[in-house]
Amino acid sequence: MSRLPISATTSVDDAVATVQQWVEAEVPAEWRSAAADGSDALRAVRSHDAYVSWYPTFADSGLVVPTWEPEHGGLGVTNEIARAIEKVLGPLRLRRLNPLGLNNAAAALFSHGTEEQRRRFLPPIVRNEEKWCQLFSEPGAGSDLASLATRAVRDGDGWVITGQKVWTTWADEADLAILLARTDPDAPKHKGITYFLLDMHQPGVEVRPLRQITGESEFNEVFLDGARVPDAHRVGEVNDGWRVSASTLSSERQMVSGSGSGGMGRLGGSSADRLITLAQETGRWDDPVVRNKVMRLWAQEQIRGWTNARVRAALSAGQSPGAASSIGKVHQATLNQQIQDLMVDLLGTDAVAWPATDDPDALPRDVHGMMRSLANATEGGTTDINKNILGERVLGLPKEPDPWKGKPWKDIPRS
Repeated sequence: MSRLPISATTSVDDAVATVQQWVEAEVPAEWRSAAADGSDALRAVRSHDAYVSWYPTFADSGLVVPTWEPEHGGLGVTNEIARAIEKVLGPLRLRRLNPLGLNNAAAALFSHGTEEQRRRFLPPIVRNEEKWCQLFSEPGAGSDLASLATRAVRDGDGWVITGQKVWTTWADEADLAILLARTDPDAPKHKGITYFLLDMHQPGVEVRPLRQITGESEFNEVFLDGARVPDAHRVGEVNDGWRVSASTLSSERQMVSGSGSGGMGRLGGSSADRLITLAQETGRWDDPVVRNKVMRLWAQEQIRGWTNARVRAALSAGQSPGAASSIGKVHQATLNQQIQDLMVDLLGTDAVAWPATDDPDALPRDVHGMMRSLANATEGGTTDINKNILGERVLGLPKEPDPWKGKPWKDIPRS
């Protein structure tokens, strides 16, 4: 079975029935059975490799992104039908692969790309055939991203890229990257940037892993020395990349707040429901202080879910989430760290010592989640920067004075 016979004119009841039939026919029975018993049971029977091998079946059905048009890899259904579909699929925990493609790259392509670009890049994103990363942050341009120094110089019908990027998630696995580069150093810093789509498999692109506290190398630094991008892979107008990047940055904040395809797996650690289970397993549930801590965080997680639902509803109505996406990002970064901290507190000594082994995955899951959560305050824009966005654009507070506003980028001091 390939693309499902569901469209915008299909009734909700018929769409649900069709998806249920697809689940019975295409999702392995042991996955369906384990999903009913919870995420731990599902994880035991569905390995990552098995899921990746099966994923083309999911992608070919159109259910990965049902609201996208068929030529882009979806079904072209309404938001009402998509919500009904997700109610059927939700319990199966069919994680969307390639989140930086589905969220960050796709957001820019839909908002500012050409239809030719969308037809070229979106279907392979949906099928997880071309993985993506994001080349934005630099050693001297993290929180102040607009000060970036990576250069793009026009050369015939293309561009030559030179510079360095850092904290690039999954760059070592990526086939393509969304890239911000400076194309006019004489313009103010926000005005001389252009948005490109870069082939990562070419001379002039070097990826070096950055080892994390968890032992993984999820982040990387990327060196660009004469890498090339055809002008056909420029998104938006020349020197208008900052405006194009706004759609990507907003989508990224939704993803790391748990409202995008990345979800909790992108943040690291388990949800507050796991706190309840762990407190019961460790015998700490009888302590009223522990119960109070657990339920306070559980309640906060419900609030996060409602906030994310509001952002998704705005997107479904064709509105831009704008600064609202920063609310979820700030809230989730703090909340997830508090959840993971309490997780290791409930583990007690099991969180500081475990049997010696050569297995790189031997780090207890909850300890790994706590360590990974340390990055939450940085990814998707630092918490402090997002608080500035909320203060200025939501609360209407005055902006911090900038003596270099409107001055050419080349004249601004940089570290």
